[in-house]
Amino acid sequence: MTDPTTPNHPSSGTGPGADTAAGRCVRIVVADDHEVVRAGYAGLLATQPDFAVVGTARDGAEAVRICREQRPDVVLMDVRMPVMDGIRATAELMTTDLVGPDAPRVLILTTFDLDEHVYDALAAGASGFLLKDVTAERLFEAVRVIAGGEALLAPAITRRLIAEFARLKPRAPTQRALGVLTPRETEVLRLLAEGLSNPEIAVRLHVGEETVKTHVSRVLSKLGLRDRTQAVVTAYETGLVVPRLA
Repeated sequence: MTDPTTPNHPSSGTGPGADTAAGRCVRIVVADDHEVVRAGYAGLLATQPDFAVVGTARDGAEAVRICREQRPDVVLMDVRMPVMDGIRATAELMTTDLVGPDAPRVLILTTFDLDEHVYDALAAGASGFLLKDVTAERLFEAVRVIAGGEALLAPAITRRLIAEFARLKPRAPTQRALGVLTPRETEVLRLLAEGLSNPEIAVRLHVGEETVKTHVSRVLSKLGLRDRTQAVVTAYETGLVVPRLA
């Protein structure tokens, strides 16, 4: 299997995925320092008609450069890479020149379920994580979920993950950052961090689900967040929600 490291490779935007759904294909960059792994992911993703692999990178610095050139929708990002690791690269991708509706969403690739670097990656701006032994179908699903603007992890899983790392790496409370939110929006953020879905929040607050969706959207917009995963991170980092000790 070849390694599509340049935009001229057939899987880098000129293949079948490039014309899917009138240009609505998901543009992807794969970053991993192992060539076989990198090429393997790229090859798998290129089999999907709604995906276009627009580049691959062997380290974080190269990933940032390619993303700035190609403006992908999703980046599969390994954590441990030379030159610049995946956490620093993720933080770089969240800088002002890439922020906005067209900014890439980062999907962290990790070897262990509770890798010690996962929390730092999420805090840096990643939208979720996958184990490296993920099945092809799960990989495809994850990319589509992330590209659609949703958090990859189920709310309860996200809550457990962030709570564990917030407990291990406590941040000083800074609730002043939440001052732009209304009391109801603050409550919605708290419930998001507790792992409730939109329907569950609607029941808890005695409002319609569409109302909850509106509140969630406003929370993300006011705080400059990209998705629900980042909202959960923010709730813990600001001290709005305090992790329960086991």
